[in-house]
Amino acid sequence: MKFAWIDLRSTHDDLRAGVVDAAVHARLEGVLDDRLEVLRTLPPTVTKVLLPAPGDPLPAEAADVADIVLTRVGTAAELDKLKLESESAPARTAAFVEVVDDATLKVACEAARALPNTLVKFRDPTKIPLEIVIAAADHSPGRLICEAGDLEEAGIVVDVLEKGSDGLLLAPKDANDVFGLTGLLRGSSPDLSLTTLTVRSIEHNGLGDRVCVDTCSHFGQDEGILVGSYAHGFVLCVSETHPLPYMPTRPFRVNAGALHSYVLGEDNRTNYLSELQAGSTVLGVTTEGKTRRIVVGRVKLESRPMLTIRAVSESGTEVSLTVQDDWHVRVLGPGAAVLNVTELKAGDQLLGYLADDKRHVGWPVGEFCIEK
Repeated sequence: MKFAWIDLRSTHDDLRAGVVDAAVHARLEGVLDDRLEVLRTLPPTVTKVLLPAPGDPLPAEAADVADIVLTRVGTAAELDKLKLESESAPARTAAFVEVVDDATLKVACEAARALPNTLVKFRDPTKIPLEIVIAAADHSPGRLICEAGDLEEAGIVVDVLEKGSDGLLLAPKDANDVFGLTGLLRGSSPDLSLTTLTVRSIEHNGLGDRVCVDTCSHFGQDEGILVGSYAHGFVLCVSETHPLPYMPTRPFRVNAGALHSYVLGEDNRTNYLSELQAGSTVLGVTTEGKTRRIVVGRVKLESRPMLTIRAVSESGTEVSLTVQDDWHVRVLGPGAAVLNVTELKAGDQLLGYLADDKRHVGWPVGEFCIEK
């Protein structure tokens, strides 16, 4: 589980109380400052992190106030000294390394391997040094914390090498940044409980506009996206990962459906397929209900013959999906069966997802609404 510290050193005095309250409410792990008088005001549920200003001596009372004391290290000799000091107070001792060149990068790697906590700041915008430190610290017992300049950078840091640093340090402008940071820490999206749908009918509709969703990810063979004509029911549409005659596989693409269709995204929010564009996100879903956030790289809307699949769940909920009327468009069934939509018939079983919520601009709302 990733964690975060917030940095109060640049927070305006008028906003500090609100930022701290937000951090406590969001259950962020720690608060960093260079002033003991600020750390003294924090509640006992928060880890108090002291980083003395450059050149300032460590206050004698630091051990009575701070839970973690960061020491600035930039050379191997300074790190060796800190490692010796950590033997007497390992939980309290931590390093702060600013990576500006190859020498300080090596120091950061060794600190991350040797100390319980290492905070690293990178001068240059490239994430290559961070990748090196993450790789060096992999499987070590210590924790690596990376300083991020803003929420956008924090979002990048948590995904570097598909694992990111253990923790983040962010100087929030206000309480909204704190809650934004909390959202990043949630990491993986929750599993979904998929349901079996039974096909009732297939209807050939004639010409319409369908949307292919081309993503920035390689789909698994049992993975796709959830699409449906109704906000309460979706069908699991598979990607073009599986071989097809006459054309190469496109493991990044889902031939998803008509442009009016809903597609399920993060936080139980939907979008119309017509709304997606480069940079949008959708929810990748496996036949086991495992989910992940997937970035859209492009959408292709073209006129094609269409067909409508009408199905029903075991509970009696009706689900509808309109897709391109072509043999190479596929959906997933129980057991990760790959089903060509033009070969579906009444009685066949599909995998889908039922949502109890109605929708307003994609957000779930508890209101009266009929879709048919």
